[in-house]
Amino acid sequence: MKEIIYFLIKQSAAETDILQEIEKNPGIIRTYLEGLMPSLFSFLMQLVITVIILIIGSRLIKGFVKMIKKSLEKGKAEAGVISFLCSLIRYSLYFVLLMIVLSQFGVTTSSVVAVLGSAGLTLGLALQGSLSNFAGGVLILLMKPFVVGDYILDNATGQEGTVDEITTFYTKLLSVDHKVIVIPNGSLSNTSITNYSRMEYRRIDLTVSVAYETDLAMAKKVLQTVTEEEGRVAADRPCDIFVSALADSAVELGVRVWVKNEDYWPVRWHMLEQIKLALDENNISIPYPQLDVSLRDEKKE
Repeated sequence: MKEIIYFLIKQSAAETDILQEIEKNPGIIRTYLEGLMPSLFSFLMQLVITVIILIIGSRLIKGFVKMIKKSLEKGKAEAGVISFLCSLIRYSLYFVLLMIVLSQFGVTTSSVVAVLGSAGLTLGLALQGSLSNFAGGVLILLMKPFVVGDYILDNATGQEGTVDEITTFYTKLLSVDHKVIVIPNGSLSNTSITNYSRMEYRRIDLTVSVAYETDLAMAKKVLQTVTEEEGRVAADRPCDIFVSALADSAVELGVRVWVKNEDYWPVRWHMLEQIKLALDENNISIPYPQLDVSLRDEKKE
């Protein structure tokens, strides 16, 4: 309690000394304010310059990003690539603008960079998986191993479908039975991918089994007729019909034709049906595995 009373008395004495000093020299306040004016004027000038830098810098950044966007659109870049690059350039330039503004107030950029670097390292360790997916998304958008609308197969997981959307972190596939498959970009960028839609034409490989007693020349002629009657088969590309294997219970004939990518499944299904009907019409049997079982009479033995 004594310490509090002593502190209050001391504070009261100090205030009394200040008031007495002001009474003796009334111009001391004006002198103090006059000495403060240069610093205040300098601060206001720095503030005005900072505002001007912000306005001009923001307009320059918007104009530059707009110019980059138009250039990429003229080059027919993907919408995802355009959006990503424009965002990256915009935020990078705003970071530089922020460093310029801070330097006006005496803040050294090296200290800011050091703080951001340590924070970035901490976030990088915490979000290692997300950063891997982000880097994978950047590679996919830039290298274009596939685009929206392609039918792809992820050979690592066996997942396949039509690419519905490519985001920064994930790629969404739409399966043939309308299931949405979400795959992290990190795994897609680090594995092998089969793109079924990249080329204009795709080859259909069929295997037809016939009995050993079948006239092979006749069977091949029947298959040739089926391929010629299929109007969606590419006429300017080779059509191969050949003996592919001599199996245990059948002779296997191979049929290879080329079709447009979008016609692959319809032509494949239709040709399989027409081959079966044509073989039946020409009395050519398609054998199936058989097992001969002999019964032993134990009484006779």
